[in-house]
Amino acid sequence: MKLANLGGRAVLMVTDTEAFDVATASAGRFGPALPAVYADWTEFARWASFWLGGSGRDSGETVAVDAHRLQAPSPEARQVFGIGLNYRAHAEESGRDLPAKPATFTKFPGSITGPFAEVELPEGGSTDWEVELVVVMGQRAHRVAAADAWSHVAGLTVGQDLSERNLQFAAGMQFSLGKSYPGFGPIGPWLVSPDEFDDPDDLELWCSVDGVEMQRSRTSDLIFTVPALIEELSAVLALCPGDLIFTGTPAGVGMARQPPTFLQPGQVVVSGIEGIGEIVTRFR
Repeated sequence: MKLANLGGRAVLMVTDTEAFDVATASAGRFGPALPAVYADWTEFARWASFWLGGSGRDSGETVAVDAHRLQAPSPEARQVFGIGLNYRAHAEESGRDLPAKPATFTKFPGSITGPFAEVELPEGGSTDWEVELVVVMGQRAHRVAAADAWSHVAGLTVGQDLSERNLQFAAGMQFSLGKSYPGFGPIGPWLVSPDEFDDPDDLELWCSVDGVEMQRSRTSDLIFTVPALIEELSAVLALCPGDLIFTGTPAGVGMARQPPTFLQPGQVVVSGIEGIGEIVTRFR
């Protein structure tokens, strides 16, 4: 299942350009907005499987999908988590030891934006790119074992954990502020449910700036897998439907280059993940 946010309404993708409007197809039972879908995720997923399996798909009317009307697939997450140094190669390029536990920080929800956003670069001149696999929670998870974690996930999406490095590493280590400027959390283009992947723990991801590849890796290089992260986080607090987990970035960030390289006005970042798709972020 691919679930998208088309102009504020939940839609089930049929192709990249065609979808079913959830509220219309379900006669108002689910939606129309994405938060209402996540609030009743178990029943929605059951209905969506039934609908897409052919019971309603053959008779339902589809809507055209203009990619530039796509918004964040979870636009009102209560909690947004980030994980630092979670790829072996990224820890190595940063000159850091592999962490014994997930290095967790928060991105404030106001930083979340859609898959084709234009983002204003803040003063400081040190904004960096970080392509990431982003988890969208589908069920409340509190004290969930890793073995049961995937059953609590609604799906996966592409994300950029944009980071203003000067502020991030300012006195006192301002990770959350440095990663939470408006638009510093583009996600999309849609959510893909875990059952759509042959192996959701081993996906290729990549990032380019103005057509030049900067990052390429696989999520099998993660130090802490998606189930491990859910177990660790849910041991402390409850994860809520629609919450986001930015799972970490692979090697190739601008800060680690010689000399360090950061984003400039007019540049375009394309970020992608196997089996999901790509998002495009423009900077001004």
